[in-house]
Amino acid sequence: MKRPSCPQPARPAGAGTPGPDWGSAPGGAHAAAGFTGSWSLRSAALALAAITFVAYLPVWRAGLIWDDGSFVVNNPLIRQPGGLWQFWFSTRPLDFFPMTSSLLWVEWRLWGASPLGYHVANVCLHLAGTLLLWRLLAAMRIPGAWLAAALFALHPVNVESVAWISEQKNTLCLVFYLLSLLLYVRWDDARESPEDCGRWQADAGGHASFPFPLPGPALYWLSLAAFVLALLSKTAVAPLPLVLLGLAWARRGHIGRADLGRSAPFFIAALAVGLVSLWFQSHRAIGSDVVRTDNFWARLAGAGWAIWFYLGKALLPLDLRAIYPRWQIDPARWGSYLPGLLVAAGFLTCWRWRQRWGRSLLLGLGYFVAMLLPVLGFLNISFMQYSLVADRWQYFAIIGPIALGAAALARWRPGKSPAVRNAACLALLSILGLLTWKQCGIYADAETFWQTALTRDATLPIAHNNLGKALYERGRMDEAMGHFQQALEFQPGYAMAEFNLGELLSQLGRLDESIPHFQRALSIQPRYADAHNNLAIAFARTGRLDEALAHFQQAVAIHPDDPEIHNNLGGTLSQKGETDEGIAHFKRALELDPDYAGARENLAKILQQRGQPAP
Repeated sequence: MKRPSCPQPARPAGAGTPGPDWGSAPGGAHAAAGFTGSWSLRSAALALAAITFVAYLPVWRAGLIWDDGSFVVNNPLIRQPGGLWQFWFSTRPLDFFPMTSSLLWVEWRLWGASPLGYHVANVCLHLAGTLLLWRLLAAMRIPGAWLAAALFALHPVNVESVAWISEQKNTLCLVFYLLSLLLYVRWDDARESPEDCGRWQADAGGHASFPFPLPGPALYWLSLAAFVLALLSKTAVAPLPLVLLGLAWARRGHIGRADLGRSAPFFIAALAVGLVSLWFQSHRAIGSDVVRTDNFWARLAGAGWAIWFYLGKALLPLDLRAIYPRWQIDPARWGSYLPGLLVAAGFLTCWRWRQRWGRSLLLGLGYFVAMLLPVLGFLNISFMQYSLVADRWQYFAIIGPIALGAAALARWRPGKSPAVRNAACLALLSILGLLTWKQCGIYADAETFWQTALTRDATLPIAHNNLGKALYERGRMDEAMGHFQQALEFQPGYAMAEFNLGELLSQLGRLDESIPHFQRALSIQPRYADAHNNLAIAFARTGRLDEALAHFQQAVAIHPDDPEIHNNLGGTLSQKGETDEGIAHFKRALELDPDYAGARENLAKILQQRGQPAP
């Protein structure tokens, strides 16, 4: 079918300085496409799918790492039928990701504890985000849109978000986030073109743009709805309203009252969901843990360090780590602020030359910094106990540098033939694909993951602790004990390592040796429910029922929704002859987890002794 021709909408009077001419790369629109000018939309999309799936092939054999067990496959809320409601309308979850948690709730019913299904879903979400990124940049007529999407798909920094099951919150969030931006850009185009012709225009690569056969206002409200879904997947995209203002400035040369009004609902949504998320992070994820003790000035200086760290990893993705060394920032030294001052100087330079080459740099790098704002250290995040930076934290921000780099490559025209440029792009994509393939291998299983972390830093306490836990689960008790002890050598007062060492000794039947480790864990972290529970078990097994009962009661007071603790408390009460109270706790355990076989057997045994029917 012949596409209707459509004149470019005239710029309204007083609209300010025109934005950067994204589509004016040497050689015309096809040259700007980044060696995809002759491809159809389907071919270009299939090519992105192919390179993404090939690069992430090792993930199909990957297992569970770090918190994949507690957050996903063994999460009571994921496994319980009523957990879906709890994600949205209760404070039981450790963090506020109701959209992500709901998707994982559905996935658990599809493939249970098998890692393969989750990994396939995560790669597919990453691919969906890649395709949306391509169409967004094309809609904005940014040169090299397909190339930018390919670079994003293959960038090894993104492996942490894609290969780690628990980070499905990143990949799901990206889909809604980019959809929101794409709908907003289409709405903005339709608003300036009464005929809504902009949706049919060719993009920077000569491809027909995907049409949205909806009236303009519907696109705006759908964009807002997609943004809310993105926030409910992960609130890290809260700076999107700032991106909308940046796009308005880049397109029209200024930010007017109308632009502020259009972005206001997005700011309100970001603030509302962000405050809820902050409460969960402070009261549930962090709790009584001490994340940081430094002051505002140290955090301000650290923000400058973080920006350069992330930009460095975006440009040269080598020596990627699960946990980077935690910086020690002295706010009394002026040199600590130098990285941040260099960032400010860079923006001022770009602003000085905004009428020429500076505008696109301001947009790209401004986007980069804006999307990093939630993770620059001004807000406490539980992971910052271990490191102030993480690869997964720039999953959304890295789009800025990638888009700038792809546009530069698309404009690069060595000689009269594009062959050199195309060969350079192909070489770059091949290198990134190989690095991503290699990085994926780290996620084979928990043992490989933490062994790799220790090869980068042999003094990392959390790596020794978590490797010890992985070895313990495989029955390699002596090796596990050695790593727990090393974790305590490098970090005396490490409550989790004390707990794990106590649990290992308990499993070996060395109950008297395990008790001091549980007690030390509780002296460090008094509200450590699992330590109360396991110490109580050790007391119960050594006949100290009164002490066991006291610790079970403290554990259930801290975690009243833990079915295992209720079952254990019910068993101890029954041993002491308080069967009515014991029955109540067995029933409560079954209310929380109807599939809890242990609680059902204990309840049935007591009822049978009373001559009552089993539940």
